Amino acid sequence: MGLFRSTPLATVAFNMRPRRGPFGGGNQWLNQLSGYLRRHGYSVVYDLRDGVDLVMGTHAGLSGSLTFSYADVLAARGRNPSLRCIQRINDNDVRKGTGEMDALLAESNKAADHTVFVSSWLRDHHAGRWFDSSRPHSVIINGADPAVFHPFGNKAWAAGEPFRLVTHHWSDNRSKGFDVYEEIDRLIADGRLPDVELWVIGRWPQDIRWRAARTFDPCAGSKLASLLRQCHAAVTASRFEPGAMHPVESLQCGLPLLYHEDGGGTVELGRDFGVPLGGDIPSAVEALKSVYPDLRRRVLRDGPSGDSMCMAYRRLIQSLLADRR
Repeated sequence: MGLFRSTPLATVAFNMRPRRGPFGGGNQWLNQLSGYLRRHGYSVVYDLRDGVDLVMGTHAGLSGSLTFSYADVLAARGRNPSLRCIQRINDNDVRKGTGEMDALLAESNKAADHTVFVSSWLRDHHAGRWFDSSRPHSVIINGADPAVFHPFGNKAWAAGEPFRLVTHHWSDNRSKGFDVYEEIDRLIADGRLPDVELWVIGRWPQDIRWRAARTFDPCAGSKLASLLRQCHAAVTASRFEPGAMHPVESLQCGLPLLYHEDGGGTVELGRDFGVPLGGDIPSAVEALKSVYPDLRRRVLRDGPSGDSMCMAYRRLIQSLLADRR
């Protein structure tokens, strides 16, 4: 008997093609999940060809750069009533100050048999606007590739050593928390955060003049993970994040979080693996130091991972397809 299955369990169609390189959390999710499904016996395609059993749909912001639309899914279901569709929702209008995203998601959600939100905060946001929370749905938090973002090589902080904070962002939008990062930089430069360092990776507003922070050009993948593992904790002050990857990547590298209370979905991670910034940054840093050993153990044991994320999607796909009438 052969070791490999010749007939796929089912065919799953994604409505976006994977790309190489740093193209955001949606592309990371797509690359991880499509590869995971193939390794677990599924056929994966990126169009609505005959024989598709389930659509695993996401969105591409407001650009509309999908391989097929949710209207196409509804039309395909007319030809194949057993076709199932999962829609992954990972955005909203409040994050970017737009006025079209929520309506676009509400319209496309008409094709979904099951909706996945990347955080409870995001589910509640949309439930307060258009989503009927009695409909089938799940919350599955994002995870990063565990072969890249892992804690091996991350050295735990010890009292008496400099405490190294890190933040990383591709966007230079002020809403990513640069007011807080500037304040931390100022406190360090003025001697009000002794024995604390700040590393800033990525992009930042052009008018910022860092005084004490060590800065690094934008990077992704193994290079980014290597930098993160040289630090002790991550600071994220980004506001209203549906399910940001930067705190996930930091956690998977062994770093507890210093997080903003208006961080949206990030707060759900922060409650388990971090300390809130509050209104007094020096006090928050000291609080994080005081519970650091326990938080780091918790991060290493129970933190997010791409493995957990992919398994949750696989189980959901399996349940929907096995229950078809």
